[in-house]
Amino acid sequence: MGGRPSSPLDKRQQKQLRGQVDTLLRNFLPCYRGQLAASVLWQISQELGPQEPAGCQLLHSKGVSWAAIKMLARAEKLPRVREHRGPLTLLWGHPPQWQPIFCVLRGDGRLEWFSHREEYENGDHPLESTPLTGYTVLTSQSEYLRLLDALCPDSSGDHTQEDLLLETPVQFPLFLQHPFRRHLCLSAATGKMQRAWSLALQGGIRLRGTVLRRSQAPAARAFLDAIRLYRQQRGHFGDDDATLGSDAEVLTAVLMRQLLPELRSQTLPGLRESGRARAWAWTKLLDAVHAAVLAGASAGLRAFQPEKDELLAALERTIRPDVDEMLRLQARVAGRLQAEVQGPLESCLRRKVDMQLPRVTQTLLSTLEAELTVVQTLLTQGMDRLSRHLRRSSSGARLRKEVHSFGEMPWDPELMQTCYHEAEQSWGRLGQLTAPFGFFGTQSLVFGAQDLAQQKVLPDLGKRGCLRRGGGGLNQNGLVERSRLMADAVATFLQLADQYLTTALDCDQAAQQLEKVGGRVLKKFRSDIGSARRKFIHGWLLCIFLPFVLSQLEPSCKAELPEFEGEVLAMGSPALTIEGIYEDVVRGVLLQRINQELKKALGASNVSCTLVDCSEAPWDQAGADVVTEAQRGTCSKQPGSGTKVQPLCPLPPPGTFQS
Repeated sequence: MGGRPSSPLDKRQQKQLRGQVDTLLRNFLPCYRGQLAASVLWQISQELGPQEPAGCQLLHSKGVSWAAIKMLARAEKLPRVREHRGPLTLLWGHPPQWQPIFCVLRGDGRLEWFSHREEYENGDHPLESTPLTGYTVLTSQSEYLRLLDALCPDSSGDHTQEDLLLETPVQFPLFLQHPFRRHLCLSAATGKMQRAWSLALQGGIRLRGTVLRRSQAPAARAFLDAIRLYRQQRGHFGDDDATLGSDAEVLTAVLMRQLLPELRSQTLPGLRESGRARAWAWTKLLDAVHAAVLAGASAGLRAFQPEKDELLAALERTIRPDVDEMLRLQARVAGRLQAEVQGPLESCLRRKVDMQLPRVTQTLLSTLEAELTVVQTLLTQGMDRLSRHLRRSSSGARLRKEVHSFGEMPWDPELMQTCYHEAEQSWGRLGQLTAPFGFFGTQSLVFGAQDLAQQKVLPDLGKRGCLRRGGGGLNQNGLVERSRLMADAVATFLQLADQYLTTALDCDQAAQQLEKVGGRVLKKFRSDIGSARRKFIHGWLLCIFLPFVLSQLEPSCKAELPEFEGEVLAMGSPALTIEGIYEDVVRGVLLQRINQELKKALGASNVSCTLVDCSEAPWDQAGADVVTEAQRGTCSKQPGSGTKVQPLCPLPPPGTFQS
């Protein structure tokens, strides 16, 4: 696709879009405020409750100096994020032409391109850039053409210059498709370059998409819960990939889904283009609408930031002194409420959930186990290689190369793809099993499994993380690394090696010590796998089944809530609501079912999990090094609710777009 067009939206339409964004924020922010209060209560209750011993055995990766084998190899500190760059060809301009460019994929998942390499090396501004949130990479030209045909069916049969350009065979294509943004049509020079770019782009897409789910910050937790409740209030109970992206991106996609039917009915009939150029024109229009909505959502969240900071500080001051009384009230009301809803809830679980829960659990388990088995195999092979080189070679340069290669394993896209592939294999089966329950978030689930195998970073949240600035709880200044499984295992191996290797050892003795260290690391790794697996499956089973159960109980059980509301309102705190207590009750009963099923599936004597532990499993994954769009700018992904929105003013036929 060519360069960014001038906007096809006139001033009146842009003003109306701003009104739509204002309406969205006006309806959403009360949900957000309420969930911020609930998150602060939850966090304080965790601080004051009994502290469980740390479950992780592996050390966290934190910028190891790699001094572990410095007497044999002075390995330098390894980069935490790979920046991918190189020449590509882009379908660009007006009229579009295939033109050479120099592309750079930044470590935060933003793709930039320049006319020449020298512009990048001189620090010039890129021709353009786009965050990769919500994109899909296609490497098949025929598949992409089918997608365009389905996007805007056109029976005219006329062919335009754009059609001919797209239909001309491209040997090593890279098509970036987005549901609400313009497409990018790229081409690599060789199959090897195409493969490298495809893996790098997929990594950037995953990084951008999971930024909120990987955060442990209470504000991020509150934002995601608020999005879920906002959509439930509008009849959308099923979980999907709506929360892929940053806070502003998620809000943008929510509104884009609401606007999409009106845009289609008003605009598609007036498109003058024919053939596949019609689909291009449609994506350019969507891109303009998306940009306007994103700008409004970002501005709205930035404007809310000072209020959010003050609110969090005030909640901390008011909730902490009364937390014991609030928790006693919460428990008392929950007990009475459970007695009222137990019958319908148990009936729903028996009729709707119990038959499918074992199959979904087993599919999740087998997916994770296959992926983590590959991780363990790669880790074992890497440690064995180091020991063999120590025994066979006294070359410091060769060993340095091996240490560097081992340390880079968690950040090697080609290597990690062998792990990621296992999660991708189950995508279709998971979708078939979970679709009857309204769960369409398999991409989020697969991304979560892939992240679990590799590594992540967590925002520095201070002593009580909820008080740090940053939209969605993500702080752009205080990132500290905290990784998982593969990265933690690599870091643990190198740090333990640093303790046991000395210059007094010869190569053979050093190899023996490394083998002992490797055995210890694998033992710790297997222990962490068990804990991570249980938390991951607990969390995603809740994501799959809880919204469905709530939707089934909505007509009957919600009618019982008003009689309990007075006691909760008397407490006078926004952190306690009867709706929140009701959801906790339903979640707790569902968790009993999940625990029983996991106990059978794992053959474990005790896989019980507290409500807090299990309900927050997707949060157990750490944060990411992408700041929220409310802080710094552009992006988007998919989501939405079924809210009826006011139609846009009729759009002019966007037959011509300037580059």
